[in-house]
Amino acid sequence: MIRLILIVLFIVLFLLFSLLYLGITWIVGRFSQDAMDRAQLWMLRWCSRIILFLAGTKVTVIGREHLMPSEPVLYILNHRSYFDILLTYANVPSPTGFIGKKELAKIPVLNLWLRRLHGLFLDRSDIRQGLKTILAAIDEVKNGVSIAIFPEGTRGKDADETVMLPFHEGSFKIASKTGCPVIPVVISGSSAIFEDHMPTVRRTHVIMEFLPPIDPKQLEGDDKKFMGRYVQGLMLETLQRNHKALQA
Repeated sequence: MIRLILIVLFIVLFLLFSLLYLGITWIVGRFSQDAMDRAQLWMLRWCSRIILFLAGTKVTVIGREHLMPSEPVLYILNHRSYFDILLTYANVPSPTGFIGKKELAKIPVLNLWLRRLHGLFLDRSDIRQGLKTILAAIDEVKNGVSIAIFPEGTRGKDADETVMLPFHEGSFKIASKTGCPVIPVVISGSSAIFEDHMPTVRRTHVIMEFLPPIDPKQLEGDDKKFMGRYVQGLMLETLQRNHKALQA
């Protein structure tokens, strides 16, 4: 419980004092959007790593060589924990906008941070609004910003962490319409940080693996038509392998 209290206290203090930082970066952004984006990513990366440290989370990152800091990509992630976003921001090399649930837009200051980092909010109950969000994400990629999305649509809650919900194929329109590379990101063990034993936060080991980039233009047949199913198959193999490694 002490870990949870420390994390909550840190987040509250960070959100309060970060308003000044956001003000400063807003001024920087009047001269350089790129400088503002990178300054804000640096701060959120630092914050994410502090929270993971307070949680006692050991993170093993595999596949950093597959990251592409010089061009926008679509990150596809499996989703088991609230900590998945922190794990991602702690490791992505360039400004990245998350597509998150609309409820995040109601959290003061946090919603401002997410918007500043090109985050988008998805209403899962409204198909039309969901399409608008995907179109907005396409525009962000065309403007040089990477996008990260959980194509399962919600957090997986199965007792077996190697089970994933079906991927929503619409998520992959971001890649098919822009031609940007798809980088699957497989997170193993993150639910053991908090969700498996709420409300306590426990020391644990997480494996985060970046798979090789996929060029959507190189896919053919059913793999191209059902890109979500194809990518999920690759991720499932990795998830099962890394799950065994954590259990060893």
